[in-house]
Amino acid sequence: MDLVKHVRYFVAVTEERHFGRAAARLGMAQPSLSQRIQRLERELGVRLFDRTSRGVELTEGGRLLLAEARPLIERADTLLGVAARVRSGAAGVLRAAVPPELGSAVVAALVGGFRDGSPGVRLALRELGAGTQLTELRAGTLDVGVLRYPVDVAGLGLGEVLSRPYGVVLPHTPGAGCGPPGAPPPHGGAGGPVGLASLSGLDLVLFPQPSAPALHAEILAVCRRHGFEPGTVIAGQDPEFVDGMVLSGTAVTFATRDRKLPPGTAWHPLEGEPLLEQVSAAWLRGRQDDPVVRLFAEVARSVLTERGGMVPVMETAAARRTTLPGPAYGYTV
Repeated sequence: MDLVKHVRYFVAVTEERHFGRAAARLGMAQPSLSQRIQRLERELGVRLFDRTSRGVELTEGGRLLLAEARPLIERADTLLGVAARVRSGAAGVLRAAVPPELGSAVVAALVGGFRDGSPGVRLALRELGAGTQLTELRAGTLDVGVLRYPVDVAGLGLGEVLSRPYGVVLPHTPGAGCGPPGAPPPHGGAGGPVGLASLSGLDLVLFPQPSAPALHAEILAVCRRHGFEPGTVIAGQDPEFVDGMVLSGTAVTFATRDRKLPPGTAWHPLEGEPLLEQVSAAWLRGRQDDPVVRLFAEVARSVLTERGGMVPVMETAAARRTTLPGPAYGYTV
C-alpha cells in the first residue's frame, strides 16, 4: 500500500466530511475512495470515520491520526520537491575530479562556471590521477571527471577530446642562453623550439608512474622514438621540487605553455609537437542524461578551450598521426 497516497485520501475525506465530495475533489469514483479508506483502516487497525446518512465524522482515533497525517503529507511533499530538484540538476552534490597540473586559472574558471550554471548544486571537486578517476567512476564514488589520455575508456561516456602541446622547461641564465647546447635564446619567457634529441643525457622529472601509467609509458616511448634517452627518470610532481631539479641544470621537465615558471627557467616548444596533452570529460554511460554531469562536461570543455588554450584534437596534427597501442596497456585514445 502506498501509505502517503492513502493518507492523502484520509485527509481529503476529513476536510470534505463526505465521501462523494472528497471523491469528486480527488477525481476518482466514490466506491474506489471508500475501498481505499477501508484498506487504510485495516492497515492501521483503527476505525477512522463514523459513517452516517449525512456524511462522515472522525472517530477519536481518526482525530489523533489526523494530527500526524498533515505533517506527514507536508514532509512527503518536501521530499518529492527535493527529489525533483535533484533530478533536474537544480540541487544536490556533484562529485567531480580533474587531473593534476591542469592549471590554476582553468580550475578556478571551472568551479566558477559550474557554480554560475547550477547554483543549487555543490561541486565536490578533487584532484585525482587518471587511474584513481577510473576506479572511482566505475565504483560510483565519482560522478564525472576530466581524464588525461591515454586511458581505458571502456564503459564510459566521453566529452569532446581536447589537446594542447607539451613543451620542455629548461634552466635559463640571462645573457648565457639556456638549455641544451645550440638552443635558441628565449624571448618573452619562452625560448625557441627544441628537439627532443638535443635533451639526451639530461635527467627527466616526470609525474609518478602509478598516477597515470599509460601516459607515463607513452611519454617515455615518444622520447626514445625521437632520440631523447633520459639519464634518469625522476618521479616528482610538486612544483617546488620539479622546478628545483630544473634549476639545478641536470634535469628537464615537460609542461604546457601556461605553466607558471620560476625565475631562471624558460619554456620551449618541442619541434614537431611530438608530445600532446589530451583530455576530455568522462562519466559512466548510464549517467549520459544526467543534467548536472552534462553541465560539468560542457563547462569543462568551454574552460579548457578558452582558458587552457586547448583545441579539439581532431583539428590538430595529432589527429593525422598514427598512434599505436602501448604494448603494456593495449589501448590508446
